[in-house]
Amino acid sequence: MEYRLKNTTAKDAFRYGYLIKKIAPYVKPFWARILINLIIAVPLGLLDGVVAFSLRPYMDLVINGNPSVTYNIMGHEIYLQSSFAAIIPIGIVLFAAFQGILKYLSNYLTDWTGQKISNSLKIDLFKKLTSLDPQFYDVNSSGLVLTRFLSDPDAASKTVISTLNTFISTAFGIVGLVAVLLYNSWQLAIVGVTVMTIAITPVTLIRKKIKSVSNASMVVGGNMTTNFNETFAGNKIMAAYNLQNDQNKKFEGQIHQQFDLAMSLTKRVGWMSPIMYFVCSIGIALVFWYGTHLILTGTLSAGSMMSFVTSLLLLYKPVKNLGNTLTGLQSTFVAMGRVFELFDLVPYIKDEPNALQLTGFYDDITFNNISFEYEPNIPVLKNITLKINKNETIAFVGNSGGGKSTIVSLLPRFYDVTQGAVEFDGVNIKNYTLKSLRNQISFVFQDNYLFSGTIKDNILMGNEKATDEEINRVVQLAHLDEFISTLELGLDTYVGERGTTLSGGQRQRVAIARAMLKNAPIVILDEATSALDNQSEAIVQKALDNLMQNKTVFVIAHRLSTIKNADRIAVINEGELAELGTHDELMKINDGIYKNLYEMQFKKQEELC
Repeated sequence: MEYRLKNTTAKDAFRYGYLIKKIAPYVKPFWARILINLIIAVPLGLLDGVVAFSLRPYMDLVINGNPSVTYNIMGHEIYLQSSFAAIIPIGIVLFAAFQGILKYLSNYLTDWTGQKISNSLKIDLFKKLTSLDPQFYDVNSSGLVLTRFLSDPDAASKTVISTLNTFISTAFGIVGLVAVLLYNSWQLAIVGVTVMTIAITPVTLIRKKIKSVSNASMVVGGNMTTNFNETFAGNKIMAAYNLQNDQNKKFEGQIHQQFDLAMSLTKRVGWMSPIMYFVCSIGIALVFWYGTHLILTGTLSAGSMMSFVTSLLLLYKPVKNLGNTLTGLQSTFVAMGRVFELFDLVPYIKDEPNALQLTGFYDDITFNNISFEYEPNIPVLKNITLKINKNETIAFVGNSGGGKSTIVSLLPRFYDVTQGAVEFDGVNIKNYTLKSLRNQISFVFQDNYLFSGTIKDNILMGNEKATDEEINRVVQLAHLDEFISTLELGLDTYVGERGTTLSGGQRQRVAIARAMLKNAPIVILDEATSALDNQSEAIVQKALDNLMQNKTVFVIAHRLSTIKNADRIAVINEGELAELGTHDELMKINDGIYKNLYEMQFKKQEELC
């Protein structure tokens, strides 16, 4: 399945059997409560007919009844008229109390089970999200990912139980009221039910429109979330380039899109209610006309007529609700279809069957005639063969976009080669488990991501089982100790999202301490000092020197000091390995790429130093 989340049409939205089968494992652990809830929905619906049913004996026996009619029960004379006059109001109050208790239980169970199912879905979806490789994040916006992985599970699970519960309650409410209609007059019931059936028919005509608008709304919602994320993360760029108006216009346009979609659905769905009301009014008019005839001919009593009309009026609400419930159920299935499309995503990078555990390497790492492309037929790396010995430091230089970062991204299998193989001691890294492979590699990036939490929390990500002694050691080696000593809470200082409360040099040293604590035999430094000023770079470089001791190091750098200290320098030009050697060896190549690069960039740095 393609990684890009562009298929928002929920292709399985109408495959109800398939979707029910997919959601079943998440429903199964809570089936007992769900079953109790659905059982409660039955009397909750049927009780709607109690008031209407009670009107017939009340009208016939109390209002129009003979007060002299009595029954002798155990020596006591019971006046029928006065008895019903007392019993029916008390019964209505008791019924309302009973119905209230049932509604409370139903609402509680609905929310409890819906939330539980939603939580289970979100947990599994988050596991799916963390299992996907970097290419997934390359091709999808943050807003779309958040919408698909957070909003859709709520719509698919929380509402499915409430909608089903409402559907059962409404359906049995209709059954109960129809039973009252038939009890009072089967002739009038035929008229009433026929009209109601005609009134609900339009609901079946709007399924596809609901589906398309729901998908389009999801896309717009994802774009809006992306806009919020970009405004938050890029607030300094926005302020520096006075982009506030552009961001405001973009968001305003998205709001208008969302409004247009909502109104589009309203135009197509909103007419159902007035049409149903109009059709039902015709039915009520026919009932009054025909009912009057039955009363005059003595076929129907006034109480039966009153009970029938009340039932018919009460029937309008559940019939209308049934239409809305079916509409809501369809929206739930649309969201459910989108959710289970996410579960169908399969990581491109995954363990091979019977993959081995990598515990380290002994001799060398080899890029064996590798080629790589992000997009088909657009090569980024071409036929590169390169051997790096254990504990060697190799620097990659070249023009921006030449493929330097891509090469080092192949080592931990962030991406897989299109051709050739990356090998540890002659063994293809695909033969090892991803976890054991990545355990052998530490990364320090140009812009290291710090997670919200304390400085200690971020350092411990290198080794969660590290002792305080080990933590203090890497803090010193990363030259963080002086800075930490100035903080009131020390290592327990909260750094905030992305570590924005720290300077660039401080974030780099935290990242270096994290890498040191991991103590992996391979270290990758991807532009680790390029964004720092000279003073910060000098401190960070000392920390990096400590990190690189007795390690196999891959360096991508624009700084001369880092490059000159490397054992070898690999020049990557337009995806090819153009030159390879030490600094002195490469400087001897007349009109060489490295020599020209040195003359244009690195020599100026040397003179400034």
